[in-house]
Amino acid sequence: MDQNRLQAKPANLIQTIERMDAILEAVGRDPHGASIKDLSAALALPKGTVHRILSSLSYFGYVRQHPETKNYGLGLKVMELGSRLGSQLDLRRIAAPFIRTLVDKTGEAAHLVVLDGGDVVYIDKIEARENSVGLVMASRVGSRNPAHCCAVGKVLLAGLPEGDLDAILGAMELARRTANTITDPVRLKEHLRTVREQGYAVDDEENERGIRCLAAPIFDGKGRAVAAVSISGPSFRVTKKVVLESVRKEVTKAAAEISRQLGF
Repeated sequence: MDQNRLQAKPANLIQTIERMDAILEAVGRDPHGASIKDLSAALALPKGTVHRILSSLSYFGYVRQHPETKNYGLGLKVMELGSRLGSQLDLRRIAAPFIRTLVDKTGEAAHLVVLDGGDVVYIDKIEARENSVGLVMASRVGSRNPAHCCAVGKVLLAGLPEGDLDAILGAMELARRTANTITDPVRLKEHLRTVREQGYAVDDEENERGIRCLAAPIFDGKGRAVAAVSISGPSFRVTKKVVLESVRKEVTKAAAEISRQLGF
């Protein structure tokens, strides 16, 4: 049985998405692809519905139509996404021991994050050794945050080429999460230049009140900032002095060691 089907079907499942999933599964099963007629019969869907969904999937590259047989097969976008997932899983494996050491040395929670457009996605997290104050951070594996208001996001935005950065910032709403959030795009770009020069970013209670964070970029063999690692903790414990004197050293060291493992 498909492991993805072990979960109960959510009550708010969108029918079109469910049909797209069924079509992709069916198209992927046959190495020669499938015709609209075959898909309609196999899935008990009207041919018009199958055609409309295939047209949308084809536009975005998830399926492609063979020029001679006219059958539909999986598109390169599926391979691209699979490759990205493989890279992220490999990154987690490589980074795991260094993140664990980082938590052991600082006692605070560590995160491994990648950039996706104007958001960051948390792909790994190790909790603080102790949580005597009962503090619970909102971050969790698989969750997202706007990049402009967290250290991991700012350090990854700072590593982008100017044109890519302008495109992302132009499409983002720089929402205010706390009184310290930078919401002015001009000021944010100036701040990101400083981040780029110093090689790390600080979230000074910009995303969550009472939480301070420091992040450093992780580079691949081509010198691209592909992820970020960070330490986060309560601001009364992770003070500005602690951040600059000890956390900065440990986080940038961990990021450099992970980068070396990736060929940087």
